[in-house]
Amino acid sequence: MGHTQPAGNAAVPEGFIDVVYLSDKPHMPAEIRRLFRQKKLTFHLWPLNQYNDIRARIDRIGTVLVDAEGLDISQDQRLGRVLEVLERDNVGIVLLTQRVRRPVRSFSLVTSETSFSMTKSVESISMDDLWSSISVNLAQRKHQNSGIATKPPGPTSLSERLWDKKPSDPSDTHGSFVDSVKEQLRLAGLVQRDFLPAQLPNSDELQWAVTFLPAEWVSGDIYDVARIDEQHIGFYIADAVGHSMPAALLTMFIKQALVMRQTVDKNYRIFPPAEVVKNLNIKMAGQKLSGYQFATCCYCLLNVKTRQLTFARAGHPYPILLRDGQPPQQLQARGSLLGIFESADFVQETVQLQAGDRLLLYSDGGELLIGRLHDKTGFQYTEEFLAMKDCPITEIVDRLTEMARNRDIEPAEVDDLTLVGLEIH
Repeated sequence: MGHTQPAGNAAVPEGFIDVVYLSDKPHMPAEIRRLFRQKKLTFHLWPLNQYNDIRARIDRIGTVLVDAEGLDISQDQRLGRVLEVLERDNVGIVLLTQRVRRPVRSFSLVTSETSFSMTKSVESISMDDLWSSISVNLAQRKHQNSGIATKPPGPTSLSERLWDKKPSDPSDTHGSFVDSVKEQLRLAGLVQRDFLPAQLPNSDELQWAVTFLPAEWVSGDIYDVARIDEQHIGFYIADAVGHSMPAALLTMFIKQALVMRQTVDKNYRIFPPAEVVKNLNIKMAGQKLSGYQFATCCYCLLNVKTRQLTFARAGHPYPILLRDGQPPQQLQARGSLLGIFESADFVQETVQLQAGDRLLLYSDGGELLIGRLHDKTGFQYTEEFLAMKDCPITEIVDRLTEMARNRDIEPAEVDDLTLVGLEIH
């Protein structure tokens, strides 16, 4: 699907190419290559000074990324000529000018400390922003020439694939109303994403990876990874029963009701996980929610210095500990669903992490990918998950996300998927 041969040793590729990456460098950045692969795009690395060699088949190219890092855009006449030719050929361009070393916001990919500037007027671009620019260019290219099999912007949720399969009825007088509802749901999904963490607390000792994949335009899942103080990080996944708008509204309540620490004057107290979950349950049960809305949750507290992990759960899938040379281990702790009994108690457990350990939290949308509890044999991991158990956490999360996106799904199988992964270095 992708071709990444070093620049300077180029051969004209065959077939349609979604993205041509023009660069003087021998390799494209790993995070961009991973974006292309995750989005199932065909791509090719091409030497910047050999662009004219590929113009004979420009009708088979979707869009072009120009890596101008290190080039003086105002002085480099070669770059100006290439950009002029691309404009004349009506090919969409994304101009990357430099790397920016700082955390950026990204929900579909692992948050990285590497982002990119597009132009001097754009401060930075995340992987999500980059994908948006590429998908718009591909959609525009398809509009220009219906014979080109370009990929339109991908669905932001699993059920959009099902919605798009429904035949349209030209006689439907309610079409505009349906479009309005879809747009409102799309905007609601964007608002919900604003409640997710803008960045992850990656460091030399910790690597985080997340995926947030709603079943519909909005999700019944919510997660957070937050640094409480210099020594502690709190993180969780909560899953409202069901999905779509009622469940999404409940996640907003959970986000505000789950409190990790209490501050009084200049002092603060960090709540232990069992207390965090218990307080959340009291607030939910006391709210007397209509529609019998309940939720599950797994909350973890990590001591960064000692690597001690304390956790509590409420009806949620057990977190999974992956340790080199050992089978995957479920970290078990007793706890019932949230919002049913106001007086429910929750038990917390502690595990000592070590260098190389990986931890995976997931919502129940990941059970088909990771494993399920069977009456006779107990919990059984899938063969696919066992095959990736020794991989870095970023690769595990990426592969599970790709599996979820590529599954053949029926309406009854649609469910939200959220993954939060941690690796100790």
